[in-house]
Order: sequence, then C-alpha cells, then structure tokens
Amino acid sequence: MPQWLEEFFQENPTVIFKLSNQLKYENSPYLKQHSENPVSWYAWNKKSLEIAKKERKPIFLSVGYATCHWCHVMAHESFENCEIAEILNREFINIKVDREERPDLDSTYQKSLAILTGAQGGWPLSMFLDENAVPFTGGTYFPPQEVGGRPSFKNIILNVSKVYKENREKIISQVSELKLVFKDLNRKNAVLKQDLKPYAEKILQYIDEQNGGFKGSPKFPQFYIFQTLLYFYKTTREKKFIDPVIKLLNKVSSKGIYDHLKGGISRYTVDDKWNIPHFEKMLYDNVQYVTLITHYLGIKNSDYLKKKLIQTMNFINNDFKTDDYLIGSALDADSEGIEGKYYTWDYNLTKEILKDKFDLFKKFFNITEEGNFKGLNILSEKENIKISSEEQKNLNIAIQVLNNERDRRIKPFFDNKEQTDLNCYWFYSNIFASLILSDENKYNSTIKSIKFLINKFDKKIYHCFNKNSAEVNVFLEDYVYLLQLLMTLYEFENDSSSLEKCKLLAEEVWELFLNKDNNFLQKNTVYDNDLFVSPVDIVDNNIPNGNSIYLMICNKLKNITGNKNWKLKIDLLSKTYHSYINFNYSQMFSYIKILDICENDITVTIYGYYKKNKNLIKQINKIFMGDATIIHKDSSEDFCVVICRNQTCSHKLRDLNEISKYMDSLFDVQ
Repeated sequence: MPQWLEEFFQENPTVIFKLSNQLKYENSPYLKQHSENPVSWYAWNKKSLEIAKKERKPIFLSVGYATCHWCHVMAHESFENCEIAEILNREFINIKVDREERPDLDSTYQKSLAILTGAQGGWPLSMFLDENAVPFTGGTYFPPQEVGGRPSFKNIILNVSKVYKENREKIISQVSELKLVFKDLNRKNAVLKQDLKPYAEKILQYIDEQNGGFKGSPKFPQFYIFQTLLYFYKTTREKKFIDPVIKLLNKVSSKGIYDHLKGGISRYTVDDKWNIPHFEKMLYDNVQYVTLITHYLGIKNSDYLKKKLIQTMNFINNDFKTDDYLIGSALDADSEGIEGKYYTWDYNLTKEILKDKFDLFKKFFNITEEGNFKGLNILSEKENIKISSEEQKNLNIAIQVLNNERDRRIKPFFDNKEQTDLNCYWFYSNIFASLILSDENKYNSTIKSIKFLINKFDKKIYHCFNKNSAEVNVFLEDYVYLLQLLMTLYEFENDSSSLEKCKLLAEEVWELFLNKDNNFLQKNTVYDNDLFVSPVDIVDNNIPNGNSIYLMICNKLKNITGNKNWKLKIDLLSKTYHSYINFNYSQMFSYIKILDICENDITVTIYGYYKKNKNLIKQINKIFMGDATIIHKDSSEDFCVVICRNQTCSHKLRDLNEISKYMDSLFDVQ
C-alpha cells in the first residue's frame, strides 16, 4: 500500500471508500458483486485481452460464481484488501469471470490447472496467464496470510510477477507445448462399438451400499450416473441396477442435504452420510434430482418420494422464479456473511417456537441441544419412524411454523441469472413429472412455459444475456437442451412447427459446433473461439454433456424423417464416443445410456387423429419417458400403435394394456 494511503487509513480508520471498476457495466450478478472492489477488474472480452497484449502484462484470471462460499471468502480477504489490490493493479491485468456465464472458459482453465500443477480444480479458480491469455501457473483459494501450508496470496502475486518479468519470453514460448498436451489430454482407443452394460456393472463396485451414492467424502449426488443405472434396470430388470438408485434417493431425501422445510437439495455434503451440506442450492442439481425421482416413479411407486418431488418442484418454481417468469441459477450458502445461518436451528429456540408441537417434531427429526453444526442443528429425518395421520397433520403445521420463522430471516443471495440450457432442462423435467403425478394443471402450465421459452429464442439463441454479437455468449448445451424441448413438444403435442424448428437448429448445431479435428462437438462455436485452445469437453459435468443429448436428438430425427443425413451424423458421433469411453467411462454415463438407446432403437408410431387421442398419447409418453422416438401419423383410421425395435415391429396395438404387455415381452420381463 502506498505510504500516503497507509497514513490516511491510520488517521481515518472508519472511512470506507466507494470504488468501482469495469464490472459495474456487466449483467452477471457475480461480476456485479465485485464491481466496487479496489481491484481494477475487467470482464473477459476482446478489449481486456488487447490491453494485456498492449501493456505486455500477465493476466490474473479469477473464476467463480455468485453463490460460491470460498469465492466470497477470498473476495473479502484479498480482493477488498487495498494493499493486495494495489499489487494486482500494478503488476497484472485482472479479469473476473462468472463460470456459469462462460462454461467453456472455466472448463479449459480448470484442465490447465491440472496439467500445469497436478492440483485438483475448483472455485475460486485463480490462474495466471501470459499476455496472450495462455496459462502458466495457478491454484484455487489462496489465503491473505500463509496458513495450513497454503502460501499467502500477497507473496504469490509478487513471486509470479517477478518470475514473469524475468522469464517472459520463455513463458510465452510454452504455448505450443501446452496445446500438444491438450490435444493428447482425452485418451481414446480404436474401439468403434462395444457392449455398454459392462460399464454400468463396473461402476457398482464404487457404490456406498450403506449411505447411498459413491464411497467417500465430500459427497456429490451425481444423479446422471444413477439415471443410467435406472435405464439398465428398465431394459434388463436386474435388481443390482435399481438398488443403488433406491438407496441414493431415500438417503438424499431424508438427510441434511435436503431442505426439509421447503424442499430442494444442496450441492454436496462434506461428510459421507449426507448430513452436513455445503448449503448453496443450484438449479442444475435440483433439476437432476427431480428427473431421477420422476423416472424412478415411472417404474416403482413411492408416496414418500412423490412428496419430495412435489415439494422440490414447488420450491424451484416459486423461489427460483425470476421477474421474466423463468428460473434463476442458485441460492447462496451464506446469509449475513455466515455459512448456513438461514438453514440451521438452535435447539432451545426451536422448542420455544414450536411449543406443544416440539416433541412431535423431535420424534420425526434429528435435533439435539449440542447440535450437529457449530452448536446448531441441520435437520434430518430419523429412520423408520411411523406417525399417524393426525401426527402428520400436526407435523405439517410445525414445519409451516418454522418456515414462517425462517422467512423472517435475511435470505441468502439469489443469483437470478437465467441460463438457457438449465431452463430448458428444468421445463423438460417438469413435463415428465406432471405425467407421473397425473397433474393436468402442472402439464398445461409447463407446456405454456416451454412455448414461452422457445419464443424467446425465435431470432437469437444466447446463454444468459443477449450481448454484443462480437462476444461469446452461446454454447452447445444451450442449443441441444432447446432442441430437446422442441422435440418434446412434437412428441407430446404433435406440434409439427416445433419439429421443423428442431430440424433446422439441429443442422445449425452441426455447422456451428462440430470440431472436425476430432469429430466432437465443442463447447463454444468453432467460428467464435477466444480461448487459446478449442474447448472440446468430452465428459459429463453439472448436467449431461451436450454431445450425448445431441446424439439422442439425431436419433429421433432419423426415425421421424427417414433422412439418411441424420444416420451419417449418428454413425460418425457414435464411433467417436465409443473410442473415448474406455478411458473415461465414469465421467461419460450419459453417453453410455444414449448410445445404448441408439443401438437398441425403439420407435412408437401412433396412427389416428391426435386431438381425439390426447390422453392416450400422454400415457404412451409416460411409459417411454423419452427413451423411445414417438412418431405421429395423423390418419382417418382408428387409433393404434406400432412399436419397433431395430426394424422388428409389433402388430397394431389398440390400447395401453396391449402396449404394456408388448413392452414386457420386448425386454423379456419375468
């Protein structure tokens, strides 16, 4: 810190400066959180990258998101520290990125960290780049002073600056070597086709049979893996595939990771029993929770899980709703600067609030005087507790009383950023849930939301914000999850205009995103990449990878249109995906499911007028849950269905009973 500024603060210790930087012009809630830091932040764009080149300065790249606890910690400790800010501003061009706004960038630099340091990535991501935006070192969270073996952030930035000045040309020259490492990063083999069920069997050895999910901690639900296990149960009826799904859903729904007052799950738990969550709530976790429960209820009935499904859907549709009638991204873990304050309960205060209903509440929920989190209680359900209908009525009242009490607290920050891929995925999950719940109102309101969302992107598709066309602002997942919605409107509602739009946009995806060097769809468009390498991401991340979803869309379009071009795309992509699975199978489970669907291709052709058979068509969609292709053939003949698997077809099936029986025989169900 300059001497004059240090003397000023000594004389005026209570003075607070209102500072601002380039982030005040941004849309992202996360970037706006840093707009008054003393750090002279820039957003990632062509202008800021040109400044680094012009001034021949290294870049300090900080990637995080609005509801990230450790991002907040580092911001308070370092980015609000005037001494550290002065060093950063003098020695670096400082760029702040919302990882949800630029998932391609985040993925690329997370991989870079692993390559350069061998360290596991995460947020905040703190990378040091040369003046051409090529990384040369980095880390995640750094404390302001050295602690627990972690060096101080002040010393790091001073050392990095010194090294860069002394070795600038050598560091810049390393770009070709790093690009080669990226090229070889995704290992593959010569396998072009293989049996996929053994991969589902292979993952079972890592299942935590006692607590559900996978062994160890921290514990993430990773629902997309269990979605694939459930698929293999549907096609084989082998109990070993559904048991882990049952265990995961029941454990997650009953423990501290679940919000028992309002619904919804937190991102992960720090323990291996799902009790102590990291309290942030993300849309992408909850959409997959809803999806997995929905698909499970399509096979097995559970009043308990049905209740959790309804509660979570209501929570997201109400508490995550934005002013634009879409769904925001996340709720913070912190409130009033304290992690979990909004969600935790003092034993005596809870007893005082609930009065005569406290004993019943304590009978059903784990709550103790010593607590389970910093002297407070994170609620979880006790196991095997049976209560009467009258007790349930009173328990519901107690839960509402606590909800009312919690509503008086200061709520965690809500990131109202509307991500296109997640909104599409959310409404897609809701349409199937409405069928499983036999909720006609939910079905109609979801169809209305889907049409509203599709109309929003009638002229231009973008990820979060409709920015200047010169900036990267749309990604593969935005397109393919929108395609999935368009296809769903056709399959559910016989909407031919949605089918036509789906065809056009699917062709556009091929043109915009296909990386011809490896026959993979990359994350951003091939014509508008501002990163030092092409962001080819083969694995599933927060949601199933856009490559696997696109394969499913191509398969459906092939079945519906009979156009051989879709078959050519399927063949090319399938061979590519198979070649990567052997080395990356645990991170490619959405591919495993969809490749198997494509290779055991089921079509359901519906004859008869759609308007006369709406309810029957809904029930057909409920049976197949998106895993088959629904084809509408309007005709004057009586309603009938023909089911084919790989060109072997049924006779004309006249009702749901005949359809169900045929499906049982198709999969040799005993």
